[in-house]
Amino acid sequence: MVPMFDLIKKQAECSMEEVFNSGNFTPGNVVVVGCSTSEIMGIKIGKGSEPEVGIAVAEAIIPIIKEHGGAIAAQCCEHLNRALIVERDTAEKFCYEIVSVRPVPKAGGSFATAVYDSMRDPVAVEEVKATLGMDIGLTMIGMHMKNVAVPIRLYNDHIYNAIVIAAYSRPKLIGGVRAVYK
Repeated sequence: MVPMFDLIKKQAECSMEEVFNSGNFTPGNVVVVGCSTSEIMGIKIGKGSEPEVGIAVAEAIIPIIKEHGGAIAAQCCEHLNRALIVERDTAEKFCYEIVSVRPVPKAGGSFATAVYDSMRDPVAVEEVKATLGMDIGLTMIGMHMKNVAVPIRLYNDHIYNAIVIAAYSRPKLIGGVRAVYK
């Protein structure tokens, strides 16, 4: 692999490990990942999809998510209304509505395409409610997080040229001033 792709892969691994090391994940839940390969390459989001970069990031983070007992939901780009790619058994487990579309680099994005191609039985769904998420290149994964999303401040906050942000979810605090929380 070209040294640039090795660096991208290593940075993606470091960021994903750091997200899990935050300690805010329960195995069996969904991890949403949005990734702009354009932003990784220093191009405006949606203007320079790079399949090889999508493959490098997918190869880096999917094993880490699986190792921690998570199920990946890869967010597609806006051309697919930010649908998500998941394994069919994940869609069935969480009762996600399956939609008929297959991502490609220019409609869905290179990362979502790479994830789709790596899966045993991939499907697209319209929405998920993830408990953990990583956003590479400001792809706006917040719409796919459970309430309440809490930012994770990352040390490894870049993958090549792209900004990386992350979040976990926690239950809502309800009840007012007399409520008691754990």
